[in-house]
Amino acid sequence: MTSEPVRETLLGVEQSAAGRRWVMRPYDERLALTIAQRHGLPDAVSRILSQRGITTELVTDYLNPNLADVMPDPSVLMDLEKASARLADAIIHDEKIAVFGDYDVDGATSAACFIKFMRDIGVNVDLYVPNRMTEGYGPTVPAFKSLIDDGVGVILTVDCGTMAHEALAYAHEQSVDVIVADHHQTGTSLPDCYALVNPRRGDDLSGLGHLAAVGVTFMLLVGLRRELRNRGYFSIKEEPNLMALTDLVALGTVCDVVPLEGLNRALVSQGLRVMARRENIGIKAMSDLCKLENAPEASDCGFKLGPRINAGGRVGESDLGTRLLIADNPDEAAGLALRMDELNTHRRSLGDENLSLAEKMIEDIISHRNGLPPYILLSHREFHAGVIGIVAGRLKDKYNRPTFVIALEEDGSGKGSARSIKSVDIGQLVAGAVQQDVLKAGGGHAMAAGVSTHIDQLADFENYLSQELGEMSFSGPREMVFDCAVSPSGAIREFHDLLARIGPFGAGNPEPRMVLPAVNVLHAEIIGAGHVRCRFGDDQGGKLSAMAFASVDEPVRNMILSGARVLHVAGTLKADNWRGRNGVQFMVQDVATI
Repeated sequence: MTSEPVRETLLGVEQSAAGRRWVMRPYDERLALTIAQRHGLPDAVSRILSQRGITTELVTDYLNPNLADVMPDPSVLMDLEKASARLADAIIHDEKIAVFGDYDVDGATSAACFIKFMRDIGVNVDLYVPNRMTEGYGPTVPAFKSLIDDGVGVILTVDCGTMAHEALAYAHEQSVDVIVADHHQTGTSLPDCYALVNPRRGDDLSGLGHLAAVGVTFMLLVGLRRELRNRGYFSIKEEPNLMALTDLVALGTVCDVVPLEGLNRALVSQGLRVMARRENIGIKAMSDLCKLENAPEASDCGFKLGPRINAGGRVGESDLGTRLLIADNPDEAAGLALRMDELNTHRRSLGDENLSLAEKMIEDIISHRNGLPPYILLSHREFHAGVIGIVAGRLKDKYNRPTFVIALEEDGSGKGSARSIKSVDIGQLVAGAVQQDVLKAGGGHAMAAGVSTHIDQLADFENYLSQELGEMSFSGPREMVFDCAVSPSGAIREFHDLLARIGPFGAGNPEPRMVLPAVNVLHAEIIGAGHVRCRFGDDQGGKLSAMAFASVDEPVRNMILSGARVLHVAGTLKADNWRGRNGVQFMVQDVATI
């Protein structure tokens, strides 16, 4: 694997308080100048647009994303028309239908989209979400047997199923049609199912491999509605409004950390507008619990709503998320939201305990090997299967390594979660390990994956990782990349609102990171649980309120509090609407001395 070319440091910062080398993201100066002149945009905004490959002709459409402009015909997805026709047959002939979901937000929103669509046309659907602790991930023969024994004739799996060869073959033997709506990596062979709607299958030419499962499910519903319309199904009943489901699509897309580009960006942009109307009773209940009073942003989905909806599935109550999202009774929804908030608190405690254990294990690895290998592979019987994904993500962020965390059972079997860095496609890595029989099973996408293994396989799996990743180098400080520079005088609400139109922000479309060069530290104090509230100023008299939360590296907070008069400050600009304000606040990520 080749490394990126060396880039010039920003403001000469080779080692910040967080140990980062600061670099400016490259951009096309001529294009940025043209964008600024033709569209009347500030230099910083024009620069960011050019960095993201937006040409002068595309600026207006990009700043005003419209789902109708980018929505492809759903039939571009392989098997989608076949799946739509089969579901339409089942609806018209009153066959019993079940949706088999997953316990994370993408799975819950996918199942909720399908169930709400079916409710809108007067069709009841059974829901099955496997218990993470006792059943593991995805379809199994016992799970399918229970559905088939209950009279189900058609099963739709969402956010799972692509690699469930045994369960799908069993359903086929029982003459039950299974439709898979998924986005995970496929293996060398496709499963034996009636239809596989998955843009990542090798023969799919749709170019929609960046969709989350909820995006795939939404496309399937677009196709299903058209199929029913063509059959005259809506001649005496109203067609369901698919735009009303985009709040669920936005939530699942953001939380599954897929790139917010193209269709995904338009879906999330539309979905956040729908979410702001608070029409989904379950999302409203969770938003109220999280005290989200203003129009939601993608970050609210990823950091407030998503973790709570995930919590039930992580600690043993797998269907809570879907039940919340399809709730039609406010009292029921409020109760479910409260239960998930309680489970999230429990999950955080488990996560902290598991993270502490994992970091001690890494310290031992560093001391025995005189450094970290180009990957992290940890397994332990004290790891809890419900939080290992969170632990893997935190370790990946801290150590900048693709990370596997495996919870071992008493019989030696193990369930693991993997999180990756941008230079390693973890889904492909896991698929290769399964093909070489160094993992029992596994699947995922570029940044995240799940694995099944046994303690006897771990040595072979470690050798496999060493062979695949052994040439990677992590020497030198990690880079912090910046999009632009701004002064406190220029960091005003109008500038923030222009930047926000480049969003929604998330994977593939990161929130612009900026630097405040050589600002004066006017005030700094500790508040709450180790947060630092501060205020920066410039020579033009501009002042900017800022926060360095306790989650920011301690050396960063200490440098702000150290009494240094002038600092370079890195971070992002947020709206400040507290108590009716219409201002901005700077979220500090790093600092450096002059």
